[in-house]
Amino acid sequence: MELHDIILRPIITEASMLVMDDKKYTFEVDVRANKTHVKQAIEKLFDVEVEKVNIMNVRGKLKRMGRYSGYTKKRRKAIVTLTESSKTIQLFEEE
Repeated sequence: MELHDIILRPIITEASMLVMDDKKYTFEVDVRANKTHVKQAIEKLFDVEVEKVNIMNVRGKLKRMGRYSGYTKKRRKAIVTLTESSKTIQLFEEE
């Protein structure tokens, strides 16, 4: 797998923004990626040192449109904790 195929996008929510001060970043990752893949991809893409990676699977929710129902796609989230000596990841451009 390529590095850009593993890390799909950062997850920007109120809860994930609060833990960024503790050098914890949340990303949506490929459903086939494991902790080792995620750690190597983050270290190479952002040039940081990763301390640990927590991964969770998110099941699809049941959604209805009129009489039709289906599920949203299942996802996989990774919470990446950086080491104390590592630099931070800039998700937003600062002016």
